[in-house]
Amino acid sequence: MREIILDTETTGLDPRKGDRIIELACVELINRIPTGKFLHELIDPEREVPREAEAIHGISTDMLRGKPLFKDIVLKFLEFLGDAPLVIHNAPFDMGFLNAELKKACFGPLDGIRVIDTLQMARRKFPGSPSSLDALCKRYKIDTSKRVKHGALTDSELLADVYVALMGGHQTELTLAAEGAAAMQQAARDAGGKAKPRPQSLPSRLTPAEDAAHRAFVATLNNPIWLKNEAS
Repeated sequence: MREIILDTETTGLDPRKGDRIIELACVELINRIPTGKFLHELIDPEREVPREAEAIHGISTDMLRGKPLFKDIVLKFLEFLGDAPLVIHNAPFDMGFLNAELKKACFGPLDGIRVIDTLQMARRKFPGSPSSLDALCKRYKIDTSKRVKHGALTDSELLADVYVALMGGHQTELTLAAEGAAAMQQAARDAGGKAKPRPQSLPSRLTPAEDAAHRAFVATLNNPIWLKNEAS
């Protein structure tokens, strides 16, 4: 199963007030394992980046000069997404900005039904506890040392680990599968490669009424195979 972890950085909090996306990152998961494939773009918002926003993500107006506009990367972005589910932390925020940018670029909105919101997942799983990305990384002991400021690509990579942990983790499943396979191999070695017979046959789960009904049905058949098996 293919899924896309997605994050954005913006000039502010509200696209309806002219705020724009300045950084976009997508990380691909297959069966909840990162594949190493990602999309990362810095985007010219066609406006100044306020100092309070720059303090959060470290992206200045000068850093964005000469970068592509959203409309220049939209096709590459949509192609990378494909029809995969989108995993986003606080999805209404990012989806609001993405759909505003898509509208400006004359594209239709992304369907909210394909979105998995890890913020809502965390709030359901840990009601009353902090559910920010930082708090979840701390809860699951995910290393955040490489993260100095908020950044779309770094946050997407951290969110991938958080999402897998929220879903129960794939490492536990792999460990259990390996332990199960090792136990089966040891049992086969102990038996000399042959299955040992049971010391006692398992009791039948068939009730007397079910047995009688089956025998009555068999009696209506022409030369049924069941009677041959009983005779042998």
